[in-house]
Amino acid sequence: MASTKKMRMTNLESLGEAAECLRTLAHPHRLRMVQMLLQGEYTVGELAEACDVPSHMASEHLRLMQRCGLLTSEKEGRRRYYRVGEPHLESIMQCIETRFGTK
Repeated sequence: MASTKKMRMTNLESLGEAAECLRTLAHPHRLRMVQMLLQGEYTVGELAEACDVPSHMASEHLRLMQRCGLLTSEKEGRRRYYRVGEPHLESIMQCIETRFGTK
């Protein structure tokens, strides 16, 4: 028997956007970058080194996350610094870190 309770539901278009952003995050290098960026701003080179990937791969990961609005960047001279642009990323990472811990 169906419940007569009124449930608050997010519209499907918004859930589709959420799913796209979650798909974008669903990569170990991107999650590592987000962990770092939650601590401060970093350049592509610094993030690439921490993830042990070439700079061009790190740039692609960052571009994808920036396109979803998860990150922002600012150019200072010849360097571009990335930072978290979506404040809810901290809560998402807390859930991930709580569930999967540090091994």
